[in-house]
Amino acid sequence: MPMTDKPSLILASTSPFRRELLQRLNVPFTTVSPEVDEAPLSGETPAALVRRLSESKARAVGRTHAGLIIGSDQVATTGVDILGKPGDHERASTQLQQLSGKIVTFQTGLCLLDSVKNTVQLDVIPFSVEFRRLTDSQIERYLRKEQPYNCAGSFKSEALGITLFARMHGDDPTALIGLPLIRLTDMLATAGVILP
Repeated sequence: MPMTDKPSLILASTSPFRRELLQRLNVPFTTVSPEVDEAPLSGETPAALVRRLSESKARAVGRTHAGLIIGSDQVATTGVDILGKPGDHERASTQLQQLSGKIVTFQTGLCLLDSVKNTVQLDVIPFSVEFRRLTDSQIERYLRKEQPYNCAGSFKSEALGITLFARMHGDDPTALIGLPLIRLTDMLATAGVILP
């Protein structure tokens, strides 16, 4: 869809996964890295954290760029515990051992900021996965092949990580990857960007 008469679309993220997801909508956009402190506030719930960070990312980019700015943030949780990115093989192995047979809920915050009109749309989209009971050898084989050390929960659902799951629960599978396209399409329509 040509956006010559519409505000420019900007993704406030350098995530290759979010960029690839947004490309599915077939609209031109640019990416800008937001400079935001992602540390949680004292007592902040996971849903409140991703809601705040998605808006903070959009507003950080909106200070220097005009247009429709998409901010998103995601955390993975087991109960009240937030799962971080493991960073290395040993931590990823430990994390997957702890997740074996458990349900992990991903909270994905989504913000669409119109930096010209100073209007904002915000939402948090949950998505849950139930892990299979994993053996140590399954975990080791998976980690050697995928090396998901920069992914919360130590897996990539868009690739081999799907083999670790018994079930998935949620309205928008793209929320699991980090950019809920179903909800984003609604937000863009409200902002005047109608997709095919």
